Amino acid sequence: MRIRDENKEAAIREKAMEMIVKEGFDGLSMNKLAKAANVSPATIYIYFKNREEMVQELFKITQETFAESALRDFDPEASLEDGLWMQWRNRLRYVLEYPVYFQFYEQFRNTHLINHKSVDMSVFKNNMQQFVKNAVKRGEMSKMEPEIFWSIAYGSLYALIKFHLQEKKMMNEDFKLTEAKLKQTLKMVVKALKP
Repeated sequence: MRIRDENKEAAIREKAMEMIVKEGFDGLSMNKLAKAANVSPATIYIYFKNREEMVQELFKITQETFAESALRDFDPEASLEDGLWMQWRNRLRYVLEYPVYFQFYEQFRNTHLINHKSVDMSVFKNNMQQFVKNAVKRGEMSKMEPEIFWSIAYGSLYALIKFHLQEKKMMNEDFKLTEAKLKQTLKMVVKALKP
């Protein structure tokens, strides 16, 4: 039996994710991946049964990394504004620290290739649900469906992040996301969530 090498496994995962983000799932060739990760094609099958299992594992890692980043120093008992500010900062940091993970997640979260049941996000979800329940209970925000809350609370953040990453031009000026712009937007979002 061959011994698993964590460094090789990490290199394979990293190169696979980069390849999928750049070329899509159909562009993921085990021979090309082996070359990029500097391993033999047979080595890849020590760690992953097939391409589908690899994608599931990559998605799981992106989810776990996201949850860990989003919950860093986050207190579900915090006020609506303070808690959302921490979430915005943590989510922005996640995107900037793990841009390939973010692109991979965006690409695959709604495809049939992902078995969402294999990803345990219960700790993350429980923290988010408790945060929202507390904010409603304290009268800081209206009670609303989770999808509506997410759209209002995070939709603006992710739109700003995409403008920042793509350096999209609006009205002939390059957009750079700053802390001041983030805070300005957050204040408008908190107002929109209030009863």
